Amino acid sequence: MRLRSALDSPDTKARYVRRLFSTIADRYDFITSFLSYGQDRRWKRRLVAMANVRPGIRALDLACGTGDITFALHDAGASAVGLDITSRMVELARAKRKSGTHPTFLVGDMMRLPFADASFDVVTTGYGIRNVPVIAAALSEIRRVLRPDGVLLSLDFNRPAGRGLRTIYLTYLTVVGSMLGLALHGDPDTYRYIPESIRRYPGADGVCAIACGEGFAACEWVPVLGGLMAIHRAVK
Repeated sequence: MRLRSALDSPDTKARYVRRLFSTIADRYDFITSFLSYGQDRRWKRRLVAMANVRPGIRALDLACGTGDITFALHDAGASAVGLDITSRMVELARAKRKSGTHPTFLVGDMMRLPFADASFDVVTTGYGIRNVPVIAAALSEIRRVLRPDGVLLSLDFNRPAGRGLRTIYLTYLTVVGSMLGLALHGDPDTYRYIPESIRRYPGADGVCAIACGEGFAACEWVPVLGGLMAIHRAVK
């Protein structure tokens, strides 16, 4: 299935994303570092700092990948759970655990979270919201598992509002993504998914509007990398 048609419906997008992240799992840490100019870990530390973690709070990291944010939440004192739909990502995250206490990692779908209502004080996600089949449904599910006054923090690419900047940004990601996909996987579409998903993304303001429409009391976002990236903070 061609990339653009694969993203035309929630069902086809869900299947495409599952296959894609299974394919790239072993290259995931390299790619996130490469495409962020080595800034990815610093952005994730900033997100965790915004969570104001206190010892003992319960934190859920969705689309956890190989566990960067989950481990940072744990190191800050949270009782942290990382969840990802890709079993290989979870295997890689578990392999990073040290002896002694450590976060829990689970395979699961952020559209259907396997947790009771009001289970967590904080929910985080890095590059997760943009990849779900239906953003509103995912945000509704996140709100369900948050306790009253709980906080969602999300780091992701932004969709620049200005047409000129957006065109330059997406063209750059398309060219670089094509070369990386061809070099690493023999398929230029592998990382062209990123700019194609951004084209269909509502952008930072749009995500806040959806969050408030799904019952969050407040939502704001801070620009990262001059607004090409964003960190959202939504309060239940």
